Formats: sequence, structure tokens, C-alpha cells
Amino acid sequence: MDKPQLLEHLHESVNYTVYDTKWIPLSAKFVVLGSKPNSHGIMDIYELNEDKLEKIKTVEKKAAFKCGSFGAASLRNRHLAIGDFEGRLQVLDLEHPELAVYNVKAHNTIINTIDAIGGTQLECGAPEIVTGSRDGAVRVWDIRQGQAPVVDISPAPQMGDGVNTDTRRDCWAVAFGNTFNNEERIVAAGYDNGDLKLFDLRALAVRWETTLKNGICGLEFDRRDIPMNKMAVTTLEGGLLVYDMRTQHAIKGFSYVEERNAGRSVGTNGVISGPKATVWTVRHVPQNRDIFITGGGTGSIRLWQYEYPDKRVIDDTDGGKMGVAGTLEMLSAATLSTQPVHCYDWHPDKLGLAVCGAFDQGVRVIIATKLNLF
Repeated sequence: MDKPQLLEHLHESVNYTVYDTKWIPLSAKFVVLGSKPNSHGIMDIYELNEDKLEKIKTVEKKAAFKCGSFGAASLRNRHLAIGDFEGRLQVLDLEHPELAVYNVKAHNTIINTIDAIGGTQLECGAPEIVTGSRDGAVRVWDIRQGQAPVVDISPAPQMGDGVNTDTRRDCWAVAFGNTFNNEERIVAAGYDNGDLKLFDLRALAVRWETTLKNGICGLEFDRRDIPMNKMAVTTLEGGLLVYDMRTQHAIKGFSYVEERNAGRSVGTNGVISGPKATVWTVRHVPQNRDIFITGGGTGSIRLWQYEYPDKRVIDDTDGGKMGVAGTLEMLSAATLSTQPVHCYDWHPDKLGLAVCGAFDQGVRVIIATKLNLF
């Protein structure tokens, strides 16, 4: 079978640091979020017009933008939730972005990561936004419920007013999952010390936790609106893990497959070499949850396919059920930049179309070919 190719279709250089890129639902437009040299936030809106990009709007705010999501917005309003460097969560109407639809001081410091759910999914619970911050807190917001988070998972305070900096961990990645009905909802959170936690929002408790060898930079469920199936996690020093989330062992937790070379350079001959670099992001293809992309610190992107085992569940020696991890195959790789590719977004409707950002102040439209063969 012919392998897919990852092709750079268009490249736009900007004069600011890019932190996130997101397609606007039901359109050929995407937003770029970043920080200008004066530390102001900037959002550019581009439209894909055949073989060129047209910038149609620029919005500037006082604080630099770090991350964004359309996940809690309906297809009608397409509001964008944004986390900034001052810890503020804003929801912007892209038609009138000057005045925020929702604006709250969500954290004491930078919001590193954001995810949202419920905007377009039917019978999957409330539209909610989750934020993770350098202050160690993970908070869930429903903008219909006012200025307070509906769930606050914060580090325990020490004696006095402050937060215990010895136990506080920098939250780098969050993701919703398991939202297959109105009751169930999971938040996964990854931290700078390698802690990985699953919070059950229905029970308001930690369902499972483990610690990886390196800080967690990215994580994503293969689909969020179904019972948990798989979750991909990326780390510092080249780590990529895919967990089988269908079966949780009472002691051993979830089984996983690990690739430790996911951040190394890939030559034109396919040879992997060089030091282990950070794997910044992971994004599943919306039309095929078993294929996903990773963006690396070497300026490369890689396309992976997950193969399920013959049996996903086996009986453990203690009589319990234990999941069985599958295998990973790298389908394709491409080097786009000399700087890390740290954000990536597949178009939700157009198979193989994507937009990504790198620290070379570049925004790229990517085409992945032959995905329909898998």
C-alpha cells in the first residue's frame, strides 16, 4: 500500500511568536494566536483561497495569547476560547472580537493549555472549557454559570496565604474525554514533572494517576465523545505513549505502547538520528482516530498509525481484567523548520488538510495525502 505524504502547501511568515493555530469550524479560515515583541496578544485570521493565504482580520489585546479552542462553541456562533499569559480566559466572537463575550481571571499566571467540549456534540453534557496553568491548577468553566469555575482542581495551600511551591506542578497539557453521555466526563492533565492524572468530573475525584520519565507536553484522546478508547501522550526527550483506555486494571492501570525516538530527526532516507528532542503536540485525524500526527522539537512532523492487538483484554493472574496495548507504525515524516513545530490542527471537515505553527515565526498549511487508504 502506498504510504501517505506530508506536504507543505503554503507558508506564511509573521513578525510575532506563534503559540497556537486553529481552523474555524465550517470554513476555509483559521486563526493564529501569538505574542508580539511588545508582549501584546495578537490574533490573525487567514482564509485559504486556492493556492494562497489572505489575511482578513487582525485583533490585538493587552496580554499575549497562549492557546485557544472552539470546542465549547456551537457551529452557529463559533466563539473562540483563549487563554493568555496573564491567566485570563476570554471567549471571543470572531465577528466582533473587540469586546469579549466572556472574560475572567482564571489563574494567577499563564494559561499553558486549554481544551473545550460540548459545543457541537449532542447529548454529551454541558459546553465546558478546561484550563491548565503554571500555577498548578486545572479548572473547568461553563460560561453560562458566571465567573467561578464549576470544578477547581488546585494544589493544596500551605500555611499562610501562598501555595506550596514544593508541591505545585506546572500543568502543561489538558484534554477532555469520555464524554459519551450527559453524565460522564474525564479531564486528563499532564505536568512538568511527568505526572499524568485522570480526573473524573462526575465523581469529583482522581480516577487514576501515574508518573512518566519526563514532563508531559501534549495529550489527546482519539475521540472525546465516545467511551474512552485511546489516549496519546507526548513528553520531553522524545517520548510518545499511547494508552489503551478501554480497560483499567485495579493496580496496574492502563496498558500502553511507548516510542522513545519520536522526537529525533528523520533524514530523507528515513533514518532516525540525533539527540532526543521534545515532542510538543499530538493530534488525531478527525476522520480516522487510529492515525495521528506529532510535532517535534527538531522541526519535524510525523504521521503514526496505531494497530490494535488480536485481543484487547486478557485475564491477569489475580483474576482481574487487563488491557493489551497495540503497536505503532510511523507512516510518514517531514521536516518543516529548524525550530520546533509545537501546535497543529487538522481541519474537521477536509480530510488531510491541516495548519501548524513553529517557533521560526512561521505558519504552514499542510496536506497529508492518501489518508483515505487507511
